[in-house]
Amino acid sequence: MEVEMKVFNDPIHGHIALPELLVQFIDTPQFQRLRYIKQLGGAYFVFPGASHNRFEHSIGVGYLAGRLVQALHERQPELNITQRDMLCVQIAGLCHDLGHGPFSHMFDANFMKKAIPGSTWKHEEASICMLDHLIRQNNLENEMVAAGLVLPEDLVFIKELIDINAAQHQVENNGARDAEVNGDRRINKPFLYEIVSNKRNGIDVDKWDYFARDCSYLGMANNFDYNRLLKFARVCTVQEKKQICFRDKEKGNLYDFFYMRNCIHRRACQHRVVKIVEEMISEAFLQADGVIEIKGSEESTFRISTAKDDMEAYTKLTDVMFQKILYYPIPEENAQNIMNAQNILRNVMRHKFYMFAHETKPFCSKMSEEEITDQVVIFITERILINQDPLDVTKVIVQVVTMNYGMKVNNPIDGVNFYSKTNPNEAHLITREEVSLFLPNMFEEKLVRVYYKKIKGEEAEGPEEAEGPEEAEGPEEAEGPEEAEGPEEGERLRVLDDQIIIILKDYLEQWYQEKAMTFSYSLTIV
Repeated sequence: MEVEMKVFNDPIHGHIALPELLVQFIDTPQFQRLRYIKQLGGAYFVFPGASHNRFEHSIGVGYLAGRLVQALHERQPELNITQRDMLCVQIAGLCHDLGHGPFSHMFDANFMKKAIPGSTWKHEEASICMLDHLIRQNNLENEMVAAGLVLPEDLVFIKELIDINAAQHQVENNGARDAEVNGDRRINKPFLYEIVSNKRNGIDVDKWDYFARDCSYLGMANNFDYNRLLKFARVCTVQEKKQICFRDKEKGNLYDFFYMRNCIHRRACQHRVVKIVEEMISEAFLQADGVIEIKGSEESTFRISTAKDDMEAYTKLTDVMFQKILYYPIPEENAQNIMNAQNILRNVMRHKFYMFAHETKPFCSKMSEEEITDQVVIFITERILINQDPLDVTKVIVQVVTMNYGMKVNNPIDGVNFYSKTNPNEAHLITREEVSLFLPNMFEEKLVRVYYKKIKGEEAEGPEEAEGPEEAEGPEEAEGPEEAEGPEEGERLRVLDDQIIIILKDYLEQWYQEKAMTFSYSLTIV
């Protein structure tokens, strides 16, 4: 059956063709919602070019998923990749990010963890639910069947391709009815599960697109060439399981792939200003949570933090919430919460961010970010209270940033099998010595940053006010109409800012010297 295609002009991949069924998915309110969610979250407030959204990224992933599965089909007909398989893979690529919340990863990695302590919710779960909602609300079941898909089998398969853990969790909640519908694919075609979201080694088309797209919009060079890797992708049987492997001469290109991920995170996603921007936006959302209501299905209403439980409400939850909070009429109840949130967002708009104090040198640790954060907070709080420093301990912000090559502490190439030109059907691992002696010794590091909730050069609302008796008693300030008073006040605030930074920097360095080294580890090449 000939598949009708539609052509898009993408700024990254050029003119791309997508099946008509994918276009029907794109032309829905649930997918169009992605136009209003920034790909890099708060980075747009730091990098003026980072204006791209989840919408175009998702289209790019759907396209690349089709290219990879088509290449494998043409190169190895014996794999028996069907048109149904290819269409499912493309839909999974297209819909893999449907569940992202406002400002992308800021929502689940920052806001949700604080709004619902102990929450393990991730956007992949919402992607699965939103896909169901999209199909149901737009009556796409008949269109999917007309395109050759078999329901519910292929829909379950699409969800598994997006995130197999989230999909299986949903199946468990629905009962055993769909539990084994794709048993044959899991056994005979497990390589299809590595195209959109590769849990084995992280090499998937999601990253192929966002590397190219993020670098282009950030103004960074992208050293990874996915077009070349496409030509050398091949399915081999390794330990009785079929998996996507690559030609041995592509090992250098794949190291560039993993290094590129580290570069984007280091220079943009984990940029110290980006992180505090997202902290401030998240704080504003927390202040507004419970005040702003979002209408869901059957006239129900939800908070920002609970909208994920109803896809009708979640469809309305995008970056637009920033503007909604900023211009929300002050209510009679909870007025202070909204005013606090609006003040925070106005500071973000004016590029008045919380003060950055210091960050440690990189170190390696098997402790979680949460465990390290708790330890640093306790350490700094104790010293502030003991020394009676002019700081409000509730205004100290500690962030632990983890940088790696995508597979935590492991060498990512250890999860990749390579074939040779002379033996394309047999794949094997490659040792680091076979690649280069210049490879990193470690593949993950952490660092700790400390900020203070005060806008530099402005009067704080915290302990500075508590110390106010001196100011109230001072006759000089009571006589303050003279113009000369302005510079003196500005100098006082500058001294206070410098004092805060010096104190926090000193305490963080003390923690690093006394504590960080006790749980750090190192690797030595013999």
